[in-house]
Amino acid sequence: MNAPIPIPHAQDNVHFQRSELSIILSLYGRFVAAGEWRDYGISSLKEVAIFSVFRRTAEQPMYRIEKRPKMTAKHGLYCVVGMDGRILRRGQDLKTVLRVLERKLIRSVE
Repeated sequence: MNAPIPIPHAQDNVHFQRSELSIILSLYGRFVAAGEWRDYGISSLKEVAIFSVFRRTAEQPMYRIEKRPKMTAKHGLYCVVGMDGRILRRGQDLKTVLRVLERKLIRSVE
């Protein structure tokens, strides 16, 4: 009756490495300093690791940075997905993929 519930091992899930998180959090910090982003969430699922960016905590994510190891050969390991579900950029190199977001940070100064 009181049998323990098996907890899925974290080894089965996809995770971001420390170097990947460093790159993502660096970009996140610049957007927070600019007042664009306010919160984030990290999910480690069986086939994908997701870094979600929010303007406000209670909303749906503005952007999702995904790591999908099964898609490495086909489309690339990383992708940036917009709020509407469109894939903005895919690729093998995280810095290159995140450039699509860095363009939004650059504004003309008058």
